[in-house]
Amino acid sequence: MSIPSTMRALRCATPDIDALALVDGLPVPEPGRGQVLLRVHAVSLNFRDLLAVRAQMSPVPALPFVPGSDASGEVVAVGEGVGRWRVGDRLMTSFVPGWHAGAPTPAQRARTLGGGLPGVLQDYIVASEEDLVRVPDGWSHEQASTLAIAALTAWSVLADGGLRAGATVLTQGCGGVALFALQFAKAAGARVISLSSSPDRLERLRALGADALLDYRAQPQWTGAVREACGGAGVDIVVETTGSTLGQSVAACALGGFIGVVGFVGGLEAQVPVRQLLGSMVRVQGSFVGSRERFEQMVGALERSPQRPVIDSVFELADGRKAFEHLQGGRQFGKVVIRLANS
Repeated sequence: MSIPSTMRALRCATPDIDALALVDGLPVPEPGRGQVLLRVHAVSLNFRDLLAVRAQMSPVPALPFVPGSDASGEVVAVGEGVGRWRVGDRLMTSFVPGWHAGAPTPAQRARTLGGGLPGVLQDYIVASEEDLVRVPDGWSHEQASTLAIAALTAWSVLADGGLRAGATVLTQGCGGVALFALQFAKAAGARVISLSSSPDRLERLRALGADALLDYRAQPQWTGAVREACGGAGVDIVVETTGSTLGQSVAACALGGFIGVVGFVGGLEAQVPVRQLLGSMVRVQGSFVGSRERFEQMVGALERSPQRPVIDSVFELADGRKAFEHLQGGRQFGKVVIRLANS
C-alpha cells in the first residue's frame, strides 16, 4: 500500500466546537522502534471529546488540538523490532497508552488519547505495538471504533460489580456506555431496568432486551419506581452515567449493591443519603475504562456473541464538526462515528 506524505486532520484552533475545521497537508508521522503506523478508518465520539474541545477537562489540551479517543484502523507500516503486528492487521487503539494490566498508575491516568495526548481524528497515527488490540473477527471498523471507551467502561463496571445471572442492573439513558451495559447484562442472564426520557427511546431499549422501563422526565424522582420494578429488593448494580442522580442510585440499591460511576452528563454535584449508603452497605466506585488485558478479554467474549454495538449515525471526516454538534445535542441513541476511510 502506498503511503502518502501528507494527511488530513480534524483540528480545533480555539476551545469551541465552531472552531473545529478540516486541515489538509499535515505530514504523515513515521513509526519508530516498537511502533506501528495505523491508517485510521473510523473514530467514535465520547462525551469527553466534547469536553476536550471546549477546554472543560483537565489537563486542557494545548492548541491547536486534534480531538478523538477511540480509533479503529489498519497497519500500513511497522517500525524496527515490531513483533506483535504486521502490515494489514486490523487494530484498535487503547484509550490509556501504557496501561496493559492491573490498575493504572497516576502517570498513566493523566495520559489519555484526546486528552493529555493528541487525539486520533486524522488519517494516520503512530502507536506503540503494545497499546493496540485486534478488531473482533467479522466486525467493521465503524463497529470496532466504539469499543475502547464505551464498551470497555460498561464491561468493567459490570465485572467490578460482580455481574451474575439473575442480578438486577440499572442503566441510565441511551448513550454508548448504557447501551453496552444493557447488552452485556442481558447476555449474562441479568435483569435490566433502563431509564430514558421518551416513549420512543424506551421502546428502543425494550427492543434491546430491557425488562423494565422508566421515563425519568415524567418521573424525575424514580427511586421508588425502580425498587418497585424489582420487587422492593433494590438493584444489584447501577451504571451511573448521570452523576447528579448518585443519591437516587444509592437509595435504589439492594443490600450490598454496587454503583459504578462512569460519567456526569447530568451534572457534577450530587446529594448522597449517607444512612442509606451505610444501611445497605452500598459500594460506590469511580470507573475508568480498563487495561489492555481487560480490553482483550472483552474482545474475546464479543467474538463468541452475536452482540453488535448500537450506532446512531456515521459522519464523514469533512463533516466532523456536525458530528460533534449532533453529540452535543444529546438526542443520539447509541454511538456517533466519524469515518475516515472506506472499510
